Amino acid sequence: MYHTSSPLSGSFCPAEAHSGPKAMQRPSLSPRHVYTQPSGKPQDSNWDPQKVKDARGKLPEAFRAPWSELAMRRTCTCIYHFLVWSWYIFLNYYISQQGGDHRKSKIFLNGGQWKYLTFLNLLLQAIFYGVACMEDVLKRIKGERDIKFMSAFRDLLFTTLAFPISTFVFLSFWTLFLYDRELVYPKALDGIFPEWMNHAMHTTILPFSLVEVVLRPHCYPLRKKGLTLLAVASLAYISRVLWIYSETGTWVYPVFARLSPVGLTAFFSLSYIFSASIYILGEKLNHWKWGDIMQPRKKRK
Repeated sequence: MYHTSSPLSGSFCPAEAHSGPKAMQRPSLSPRHVYTQPSGKPQDSNWDPQKVKDARGKLPEAFRAPWSELAMRRTCTCIYHFLVWSWYIFLNYYISQQGGDHRKSKIFLNGGQWKYLTFLNLLLQAIFYGVACMEDVLKRIKGERDIKFMSAFRDLLFTTLAFPISTFVFLSFWTLFLYDRELVYPKALDGIFPEWMNHAMHTTILPFSLVEVVLRPHCYPLRKKGLTLLAVASLAYISRVLWIYSETGTWVYPVFARLSPVGLTAFFSLSYIFSASIYILGEKLNHWKWGDIMQPRKKRK
């Protein structure tokens, strides 16, 4: 027996509907638009596009937009992913070259640059946009609507890590910075990293993630699975922070030095709760933008 699970309480996977040259035009509809079944085959008399309306009563975009417009949008998406991927590659390369500077090399002592969540996030974003760009290119080369493995990996990477972590870095950094910048980004760093670099690391990451949310739908895993993966990533980073402190006696961020063991426990716990809230926010934004069309069915246990 099957049932359709709610996107806000479980799995949510709005599919990118297919439209192609073989689509047949319905005489009763606008001649600008073409319609196909989700399989890509011309519709027959037993198929009704009204049945695939989303929760807001709208047809999927691919059922409403002409083929040429869809092709143009996919091309623009590919170009966008390539440009953002190139930007993150540049940032990672720029940071990797700072080890030769005596002043900057001190920042990377006791754990290197990868002890900072900011730099880990930049690497994560570069990986995600690289995967997204590669998928766009392969889909155009093979002429396929979807490449199952890469699409699944892309969505899992974005929904469970790329979006929650980039949003967390943006919100947590600027909250602490505005409260007391010495807790997270001491003023002495202004003479080491230029202002544009600070915004590249901590500001532009959120707009890029939000654009990705509205650019195309992403299949969310079951909420339990998604939050578990996010928890594993959080525990891995917290473990590294604690290990660095146990080995060197210094904290990655100055704010940790001002907290008691109980305060640290509360801080890390609240940080995960905050990250989980961001994950759920991303899930709801995805549903708000794309609805719950073609939602996968799950077996009832």
